[in-house]
Amino acid sequence: MNPASTSKPGSQVLSSFNSRNLRRSVSPNRHRFIIRRFYSNLTRRGYAQGPAYLRVSIRRSHVLDDSFRRIMAASKKKLRRSHLIVNFVSEQGMDFGGLTREFFSSISRKLFDPCFGLFEYSADDTHKIQMSPLSASVTNFEGWFQFVGRIFGLALINRCQLEAPLVGHFYKILLRLPMTLSDLESFDDEFFQSLEWIRDNDLSAFPDLDLTFCVTENVLGDIVERDLKADGRNIAVNEMNKLEFLSLMIKWRLGRGVQQQTECLLRGFYQVIDSRLMKSFTALTLQLVIAGTPEIDINNWRCFTEYRGGYDNNHQVIVWFWETVTKFTNEQRSRLLKFVTGTSSLPYEGFVALRNASRPTRFCIVKWNEPNALPCASTCTNRLLLPPYSTAEELYEKLLFAVEETDTFGRI
Repeated sequence: MNPASTSKPGSQVLSSFNSRNLRRSVSPNRHRFIIRRFYSNLTRRGYAQGPAYLRVSIRRSHVLDDSFRRIMAASKKKLRRSHLIVNFVSEQGMDFGGLTREFFSSISRKLFDPCFGLFEYSADDTHKIQMSPLSASVTNFEGWFQFVGRIFGLALINRCQLEAPLVGHFYKILLRLPMTLSDLESFDDEFFQSLEWIRDNDLSAFPDLDLTFCVTENVLGDIVERDLKADGRNIAVNEMNKLEFLSLMIKWRLGRGVQQQTECLLRGFYQVIDSRLMKSFTALTLQLVIAGTPEIDINNWRCFTEYRGGYDNNHQVIVWFWETVTKFTNEQRSRLLKFVTGTSSLPYEGFVALRNASRPTRFCIVKWNEPNALPCASTCTNRLLLPPYSTAEELYEKLLFAVEETDTFGRI
């Protein structure tokens, strides 16, 4: 295959294929409409409303094992209807939303860590992850992927974000949407370019291409041939059948080695949420709801922040606070957000959509009359208890220490 060729004699034959692969443009307002209608439907159907409780007691040193045991033991009805209550063993604090958000944040870092074995980094991106074919060697991998599906469902119905840097097509998997060639572009660019060349060129001009409906893949160190269709290794790819070949290649590349894992994950996800409620979602809308917004807009933050206890927007300590936040990197701002709210990701709508367990609750900075103390936070009410420091340098140093030194420091 020679991706350098630019001739497109087969473009007329491929017009229908190309039209199916066009990206659907969805406006921000459309995303918001879909999300609001979805949560309105959840509320009307009693999802996560109680009166029963799903209580999850977690030891920080055993986050995965403790959550797996409790969540996998719950019935479908309990997962859907119960009000989720989380507590961390040997730690003070009642869950009015903050501990639940922190639970999903904590479990994300463990569950999606490639070192755990269920997920791996994608071919071209060391920041995005995908389901790993090697996960089949993990003990009880079927149960673990069903658990992953349940975690996604629970995060969705409880309006919590997951710290899951997943490849974009993963959300198509959750929605059972068909894959397209464009899904490969950010996933495996070299493979994408090869298929794109086949799509855009007339194969009758390349009689020596020697392509068949068969692929080779590495399975635990062994190179094996796999037919894309019955007797595929004996069927040559030509201009007449290349659309079928491309479709099968896309399906193979995006799903190779993880078919069983995918089935288990979907089973877990739809045990938590009725599939009919997901019909209006696009993959991007679902990604925005589950993964949130990683980049923090300081102006949006300031616009939707409240002050109490004697602070106001013009107070010197508040001026120093925003100067400090401006100096922070986005990673440090995410840590500060997590310190105060329990999660490092923002809802898609930004700070205006911050919540406690039951209603919108803005980020709030409260004056705490202990000038020498470190900052403290109430994650359930999104409150930062900030002492009236005497200098900007002192505020910077103590705020930085609070958000970087420990996960559990100063939370009430």
